[in-house]
Amino acid sequence: QAAVTQPASKSVNPGGTVEITCSGGGSFYGSYYYQKTPGTGPVTVIYWNTNRPSGIRSRFSGSLSGSTNTLTITGVQAEDEAVYYCGSRDSSAGAGTGTQSNVEVKDSP
Repeated sequence: QAAVTQPASKSVNPGGTVEITCSGGGSFYGSYYYQKTPGTGPVTVIYWNTNRPSGIRSRFSGSLSGSTNTLTITGVQAEDEAVYYCGSRDSSAGAGTGTQSNVEVKDSP
């Protein structure tokens, strides 16, 4: 089963870059990344390892190296503050323990 190998919580300045790495699942289990914000359902930000759904900003990108998937957010904005998790297509309803990472965007000075 896949697991996020980055810290469970990450804090980043606006305009910074965040990488969330999901390893151990290969190209299937970790092939999707989801964004979850309070009061909303999960939003797919990357599917099939590297593909970005329509409507998702280009600052979100995905990559695959061996059995490790990485979600990169470049030029982070306040609206990107959320819980992100990796999984298969069937896991869109929720995240298992150890598969999610909370991204906090710091207030601008």
